[in-house]
Amino acid sequence: MNLLAPPRARLRIEVVYDLVCPWCYLGTRRLRRALRARPDVLAEILWRPFLLNPDIPLSGMPRQEFLTRKFGGEERARRLHATIAELGQAEGVPFRFERILRMPSSLDAHRLVRFAAREGVADAMVDALFHGYFAEGADLGHIDTLVRLAQGIGLDRAATHRFLDSAAEADAVHAENLRAHRLGINGVPCFVIGGRHAIAGAQEPEVLERLLDVALVEG
Repeated sequence: MNLLAPPRARLRIEVVYDLVCPWCYLGTRRLRRALRARPDVLAEILWRPFLLNPDIPLSGMPRQEFLTRKFGGEERARRLHATIAELGQAEGVPFRFERILRMPSSLDAHRLVRFAAREGVADAMVDALFHGYFAEGADLGHIDTLVRLAQGIGLDRAATHRFLDSAAEADAVHAENLRAHRLGINGVPCFVIGGRHAIAGAQEPEVLERLLDVALVEG
């Protein structure tokens, strides 16, 4: 420990996100890059769930069917995905949209992040879920898949399975989603810094750094 090092400013950052949102994956990576550039800031990240597709059944649905419903066809989706994949390369995010065969409900994955938070590994769980879905095509609506990803970051397999088999934290996820809408958040990602300063979208790290400065100055 360096006793001469200046104290780090503590800052709470709420990330409103959905685990099936590619812009959220990109945006959270950019947030991490902004924080790495600011060693003077000790950030506490709070993960606030948002359900982009609340009507999708827990069992999910074929991705092709989902893309047809949302974009009117695969061609428009393919163009958008190509743009996102190109942006992802700059952040080291390996988007592999062609590997995603099912569009899952993200409810159980959000519940799993809350479970991981109890063990102090929410950040790692979010990263594992994003990577599993967007790079590997993992079905986040399947309990066995979620357990495997949780094991990968050191969570106990049996305890994780028991948790996911229950309905624990489901009401909390729905309540957080409702809270976000009531706050006027209709799209994600959205970053709320210091409880007062909010910005939506997968912002460039430099933009996020400026908002960090504003939050630090205004307290």
